[in-house]
Amino acid sequence: MNVLVIGANGQIGKHLIEQLAQEGKHQVTAMIRKPQQADALEKLGAQVVMGDLEGTVDELAEVMKDQNAIVFTAGSGGSTGADKTLLIDLDGAVKTMEAAEKQGVSRFILVSAYGADQRSKWPEEIKPYYVAKHFADRAMLASDLNYTIIRPGGLKNEPGTGKVATGVDLKPGSIAREDVARVIAASLQEEKTYRMAFDLVAGEQSVSDALGNL
Repeated sequence: MNVLVIGANGQIGKHLIEQLAQEGKHQVTAMIRKPQQADALEKLGAQVVMGDLEGTVDELAEVMKDQNAIVFTAGSGGSTGADKTLLIDLDGAVKTMEAAEKQGVSRFILVSAYGADQRSKWPEEIKPYYVAKHFADRAMLASDLNYTIIRPGGLKNEPGTGKVATGVDLKPGSIAREDVARVIAASLQEEKTYRMAFDLVAGEQSVSDALGNL
């Protein structure tokens, strides 16, 4: 498969590119906004293409030419305000879905957040972030895309263990970003994840077993 990673310069995105390149099963392309990001991502094994989530749907569709799958793991980051969160985490995600449908790319993996589907779980201090994730998820669920929505718990920068738990309404937990990337990579062609939304935290099962038991 030709896999386009949106949010490639983020920490999960970089892990994912490196893992896909090492596996050698898929050709991975990183969408970047700044030319200076290209060198590091090419060294990890990606081709690069310029694109901007604040651009138009048509521009994003053009970026998706010749792709078979989209991974959206972009985010505005913790240092921006609610305005950028809406523009990137919500509208950027929805425009990407619209562009994928326009370009005929059906396989789409969306990285959301634990609890995004349940308002009672939203932390007050980052509620705009959860609003964005919630409605991006809803747009995905209403689409005709062959989606997978992954809702990871608290993200850690420590090395991954390869042991995870997946399911609906899991107990709160955390997970290494490296393991989130492993789950994304394994989900690309795992039919049990097709048109599924699930929580993801560190656990006791291998990635393949956890996804196979969904």
